[in-house]
Amino acid sequence: MHVSHQAFRGLVDDALALVPAEFQPYLVGVPVVIEAWPSGELLDDLEVPEDDTLLGLYSGHALTEGPRESGELPPRITLFRGPLLEACEDEDELRDEIATTVIHEIAHHFGIDEARLEELGWG
Repeated sequence: MHVSHQAFRGLVDDALALVPAEFQPYLVGVPVVIEAWPSGELLDDLEVPEDDTLLGLYSGHALTEGPRESGELPPRITLFRGPLLEACEDEDELRDEIATTVIHEIAHHFGIDEARLEELGWG
């Protein structure tokens, strides 16, 4: 499946617009960046199985962990374009998968871990 970088970014922006207004202030300063693919080193560090991949990643200090320490990097959400495109057959499926991935990573910003996301159906 092929989607231009601009159209892909538009789908990401559409997903971010789904976040309720009361949560938007907590996302100020949390960039959502798009990278082509996760590195092999990152996949190894996160112990992602060889037959699996990573669609998105939250890195940084969750809001539930209190204030950031001096010198600590700010939070960031990374979406991996290649795996997202590879996982989807059409633009509607891509739109849904991007939205799910964005919400999943935002949940980490709010301190929700993988186990709880699984329980909620967002794993």
